[in-house]
Amino acid sequence: MNKRKIPSIPSATPVAPAEFPSEPNPAASPDDRFPIVGIGASAGGLGAFEAFFSAMPADTKSGMAFVLVQHLAPDHKSILCELVRRFTRMQVFEVEEGMTVRPHCTYIIPPNRDMALLNGTLHLLEPSAPRGLRLPIDFFFRSLAEDQHERAIGILLSGTGRDGTLGIRAIKGEGGMVMAQNPESTEHDGMPSSAIATGLVDFVLPPAEMPARLISFVIHAFGKILRPISSPAPPQADDSMQKIFILLRSLTGHDFSGYKQNTISRRIDRRLAVHQIERRDEYVRYLQQNPAETEALFRDFLIGVTSFFRDPEAFAVLEAQVIPRLLAGKSPGAGIRVWTAGCSTGEEAYSIAILLRERMEALKRSFRIQVFATDIDRRAIKLARVGDYPASITADVPPERLARFFTLDPDGGAYRINKVIRDMLIFSEQDFIRDPPFSNLDLIVCRNLLIYLNAELQKKLISLFHYALNPDGVLFLGTSETVGEFVNLFAAIDHKAKLYRRKEDGSRALRPAKGIKLPPDTEECIPPKPSGNPPDDSKIQLRELTERALLEHYAPASALVDKHGQILFLQGRTGLYLEPAPGEAGMNILKMAREGLRQELTNVLRKASVQKGPIRRPRLRIKTNGEFSHVDLTVWPVAANSGEPAEPTRFLVVLEETPASDKVKAAVLDSVEDPDVDERVAALKQELQDKEESLQAMNEVLESANEELSTSNEEMQSINEELQSTNEELETSKEELQSINEELSTVNAELQQRVTDLSQVNNDVSNLIASTGMGIIFVDIQQNIRRFTPSVIQVINLIPTDLGRPLGHIVSNLKGYDQLVADVQAVLDSLTTREVEVQTVKGVWYLLRIRPYRSLENVIDGAVITFTEITETKKAQAVLQEYEVHRRLAVVIRDAHAAITVQDLAGRILAWNPGAVRIYGWSEAEALTMNIRDMQPEYRREEERSKARRLSQAKIPETYRSLRITKDSGILEVLLISTALVDQAGEVYAIATTAWEIGSRNGQLPEPEQKGEP
Repeated sequence: MNKRKIPSIPSATPVAPAEFPSEPNPAASPDDRFPIVGIGASAGGLGAFEAFFSAMPADTKSGMAFVLVQHLAPDHKSILCELVRRFTRMQVFEVEEGMTVRPHCTYIIPPNRDMALLNGTLHLLEPSAPRGLRLPIDFFFRSLAEDQHERAIGILLSGTGRDGTLGIRAIKGEGGMVMAQNPESTEHDGMPSSAIATGLVDFVLPPAEMPARLISFVIHAFGKILRPISSPAPPQADDSMQKIFILLRSLTGHDFSGYKQNTISRRIDRRLAVHQIERRDEYVRYLQQNPAETEALFRDFLIGVTSFFRDPEAFAVLEAQVIPRLLAGKSPGAGIRVWTAGCSTGEEAYSIAILLRERMEALKRSFRIQVFATDIDRRAIKLARVGDYPASITADVPPERLARFFTLDPDGGAYRINKVIRDMLIFSEQDFIRDPPFSNLDLIVCRNLLIYLNAELQKKLISLFHYALNPDGVLFLGTSETVGEFVNLFAAIDHKAKLYRRKEDGSRALRPAKGIKLPPDTEECIPPKPSGNPPDDSKIQLRELTERALLEHYAPASALVDKHGQILFLQGRTGLYLEPAPGEAGMNILKMAREGLRQELTNVLRKASVQKGPIRRPRLRIKTNGEFSHVDLTVWPVAANSGEPAEPTRFLVVLEETPASDKVKAAVLDSVEDPDVDERVAALKQELQDKEESLQAMNEVLESANEELSTSNEEMQSINEELQSTNEELETSKEELQSINEELSTVNAELQQRVTDLSQVNNDVSNLIASTGMGIIFVDIQQNIRRFTPSVIQVINLIPTDLGRPLGHIVSNLKGYDQLVADVQAVLDSLTTREVEVQTVKGVWYLLRIRPYRSLENVIDGAVITFTEITETKKAQAVLQEYEVHRRLAVVIRDAHAAITVQDLAGRILAWNPGAVRIYGWSEAEALTMNIRDMQPEYRREEERSKARRLSQAKIPETYRSLRITKDSGILEVLLISTALVDQAGEVYAIATTAWEIGSRNGQLPEPEQKGEP
């Protein structure tokens, strides 16, 4: 079973999505907190940030806070805040120390800082790791998980390396939700792919699709009223839970009914939120239809939250007090057995092995250490066997241990455990409820597992651990766990570190409860239950007694050896054929064989290994205690069980003394007289002696060669160590270069964005200037032309090749103005603006304005000459002047005492001044509807018209007397003067008349005048 840390979902009512507070309430309960989304990215993250925030609905308050963590160059100011502000309406802040996180806001990590979250407040820390080993995303995600628990949400976007992988494991361990960018949509897929490979990611999406799914999850997970944990679940919920357990057991073979129901319930509720399913019975149907979801739920139950040397204080006590006692008094080669139950991905099991290895090296003695690491999570065991971990373990493993027991991968993204530690561990998939445990153990490590089991199952495991441990064996539990009521089985070594020593149970009658299986050797240690008739052992003992007697008296001398000749077991009197070899003590049968047996035994062992069958050599002449005896040698392979590999690894060597009849025959043959026997024997002895001397010489040469090879091997090892050291330095340099490359990639992306912005601004300014039609010339401090707009060509004769030429060399189209160079120099000297109205040879007027050119640093770097066309303005001024003349004339007409009127040639009144209103009585409006004849006596109308036309055409107007009818029908005698109004063609279009009142006749018309009278 894995180390599980399944956090609880709050029991009180969370805030509905439409009611998320805009400000955090310090006095509110933890259940009123809002989700905090941590977003991690590295190289290529700017485009992902843009896609993510652009897809966030602008008119909806999500009720979440967003914290962005990116790999930034420590010595370069980031413009990430400016870029993110363009794509979101949320407030965007660069984090400062002690900044409180608020909903609907975005926070961005500053350069050269690590960031952590504590009680809803962001804190900045100086990076402790070298530049190439900084993992800010893992660092923040871990603090986010520990601070926000189930309200922590982690998102990994584009980036290289594995930063963030351990962080999402911590978030999932606390019940949070995790997203990762689809690798196909990334510029660099290292970080998302590493996260997806853990199997812990809930959603794999492109950044543009993440906001909708994120908001939907938050609404479903935190926007509904959850049932309080303490309240009893309805029967339907209990039935659904049991059905879920059945489906899990049928697919995985593991039973979770013994786990705490509230713990399991929270995990199930989280899966409901992911799939937006309202009821558990609906989720049961979903599980039946989707076996993959059953596997996903199983993985959610088994999220392992572990790390190297987790809880350093507890491991310090283990290292100082327990490990030395385990090895104390052990003879070299003795076995040490350790069981890590619920090892997850192996970090804790490797930590135990490292402590044992360090102690063994300190004692300078060798022991057979076996660390059995088990878990029910097949994926976790697979990862643990590989022993490959992200570079972020540097936060948990001290540098000296990292250098001794880990090797950095060539890509710099992971550390691999060294073979010397890996060979100490045996990983296996095991369910301690269903499978028998290990036995004869010196140490059992079971940390943070019991807290998720119900009381009954905890009791079963405690009793199981007691039976599995050796006397005085040690049990190592998690910081929140204890042996409970079993104080008669365990004595506390350190209460705070949760280390317990096994005590002998006097009764030996406490057996594990039903459902827990024990291994056979443990079962034999348990005394049988008393019964009325004790079993009769006499028949069983007779068989063992008979077999033992036969082996002692009739079995030949034999030895069980491995393929290298190492003796594993001896039977019978082997001293006649084997004797200890001089030099270092050993148990190799080839070195211990007596004269006459060694060479033949070597050949027979080799043939038996090749032929995989028995080999026999009869009547070997072996020297025993100064005499020679004849022995039959037989060697055959031995298999311990049916699962033995095809290549034999163990052999039984049988040495049988030659029967007496064979000895007699040999003696008879030896007694036969043969004259050549002595010579032949002497020749054979000499030949044998020569071969032995030759063999001895060859052995000496071989030993010399071996010594030279040993020396060369030592030199090669020394060279290898130097190369390894150089390789480590190169790998460190590679890490730093990779980190710098990521930072430069981020800086390059920001600069590229800035170049794009500047290009856009330049286009906007160019279009703005072009749309105004304004001619502009930029000159430097020496009056050399630096830039100009196309509109200025109409004023100054400029072409593109004139850039860089002095302004005075250019010919202008200005009329009567040749002071441009002098005026520009005057502006540069006085730093004041100068304006002049100038006219081109084509008659177009411009306003020439010269200003100093100021840089952003407020330095005068030249001048700006602008030509603004004012032709229409000049025309308007002329019209205005004409209008002013007319206005003055109008004032004269308005204020004149005489009656001034204008009528067309038909007599219609066109103008009527206030003097006419006063004299004649008609208002202006009334008069404009009248004809001048309406004011003349009828008998004088024709005469008046002809006289007025005649007098108006005279070069010098003359006055004349006439009569006019007033509004009140009175007769008024007036003195008139008439003037013809002529248009530009010289045609008369109206007559202007000025009248002065002379006297009245009281309404009586005079008599008509006689013809011929003036």
